[in-house]
Amino acid sequence: ATLIEVVLQAIPSYPQSIVLRFLRAFAASVRQAFEELIERDEESRVKWEIIDLVIAIVIGVVRFRLLTDPRGLDAINDYECRAWLRLNGASERALGSAFVRGLYDLALAYEDGDPERPGLAAGQAIRGSLRMFFTYRGAMFWKMRAGMGDVVFAPYYQVLKARGVRFAFFHRLENVKLAEPEGLGANERPYVAALEFDVQARVRGGQEYQPLVDVHGVPSWPSAPDYDQLVDGDRLRNDGVAFESHWDRRKIGSKTLRVTQDFDFVVLGVSVGAIPFVCREIVARDQRWRDMVSHVKTVATQAFQIWMRQDMRSLGWQGPPVTLSGFIKPFDTWADMGHLVPREDWPRPPLSIAYFCNVLADPGRPPSASDADCPARRRDEVRRNAIRFLQRDIRHLWPRAVDARGRFRWDLLMDPMQGSSMEPTPTTGPARFDSQFWTANVNPTDRYVLALPGSLKYRNTPLDNSYDNLTNAGDWTDCGFNEGCVEAAVMSGRLAAHAIAGAPALHEIIG
Repeated sequence: ATLIEVVLQAIPSYPQSIVLRFLRAFAASVRQAFEELIERDEESRVKWEIIDLVIAIVIGVVRFRLLTDPRGLDAINDYECRAWLRLNGASERALGSAFVRGLYDLALAYEDGDPERPGLAAGQAIRGSLRMFFTYRGAMFWKMRAGMGDVVFAPYYQVLKARGVRFAFFHRLENVKLAEPEGLGANERPYVAALEFDVQARVRGGQEYQPLVDVHGVPSWPSAPDYDQLVDGDRLRNDGVAFESHWDRRKIGSKTLRVTQDFDFVVLGVSVGAIPFVCREIVARDQRWRDMVSHVKTVATQAFQIWMRQDMRSLGWQGPPVTLSGFIKPFDTWADMGHLVPREDWPRPPLSIAYFCNVLADPGRPPSASDADCPARRRDEVRRNAIRFLQRDIRHLWPRAVDARGRFRWDLLMDPMQGSSMEPTPTTGPARFDSQFWTANVNPTDRYVLALPGSLKYRNTPLDNSYDNLTNAGDWTDCGFNEGCVEAAVMSGRLAAHAIAGAPALHEIIG
């Protein structure tokens, strides 16, 4: 580490070729010194894999002149991360290490959800690694003490409500309508003239919908709407209207908001996956937006959560409560969420909670707009994946979660309905999984946005002023940290605020 620091400080004083020769010789000598250790010592092997990657990054920084390039790490975003590291001398052992696998798994970095097609822009991958190691206080990961909706979005909703923001739920955006080009003045930029919505439901008595419920004193976001607040709520419930589904086109009316009458400025806070569907006019007229929706790709994801009647130690996990990635697909990422038990409402509380997630492979042909069964079909696919994973793979994490024949002990799963009048016959075997939670995130707005090599330069920035009264916000925009996460969403939102009001100042927006 000291040698590398000296070299980096000396780079301006010496020709690049001399620095690179030194770094290559240094790397070769370190590899030779470590080679004998790593074959017999697991801890040394893990450390060496990280050292190997750091040396390759330093060599790459020098070779690609990243310290003097005004683009910084963005200069290598056209390279795939593993390919760039290999180009700069990283060993195959390091490229296949748990750290690199975890880097890809945590970024859901698999094109079309195919594990054989990993893809991550080199500059963003290294930026993410540097931030993960050096800019988080205390730990890389912090676990929320309730769901994301309750810890993050409910407080946002409450603060905005207190500031006078008006929310109109059950409106599905159908079209961002531009002013006609022939109607623009000589120096007038294009602008949004109207927003067209389908109205999915109306609130009884014309009141404002109240979305939150109280769970042990925590304002929480429920997984289903409160039908009792809605006109014809019983019918909507019985019909199974899926308000959030891209494929459920049912509506009870339409609504158009017009510029100057209903709004002045638009912050388009939808995922890039939805842009082709709600911004058809912009995509048709604007080559940059066509390039963006063509190159900035998304991936479907899958997740399941289980509640169990034994704690992790009883299941055979000997480590502390963990957030783990780089495991076996189709669910390579696991978080022990047992700390949520006191927040939940159980007659008899579980002793452990586990969350799993991963990418979900796309079908060969995208589902059509009329394929209303798509969400249910993909959800059933996730159910099958989860059951197979528990039967086949979970024993590697929890060796005591399986019986003597190696089969998952389905009786571990807690069924909130068991013993109640609603379910007189207890379920057994894999059918018991139906009492748990699982999801297929396949809606265009739900898909995760990838940071594929060569794609980041096509992202729109909230600071773009091509349209007089429109800005974008979301972790998929060009916001300084171009990867799907809460941090990027916050950076993008603050940039959108700057685009509208000039505040916060750019130098105050971290990242």
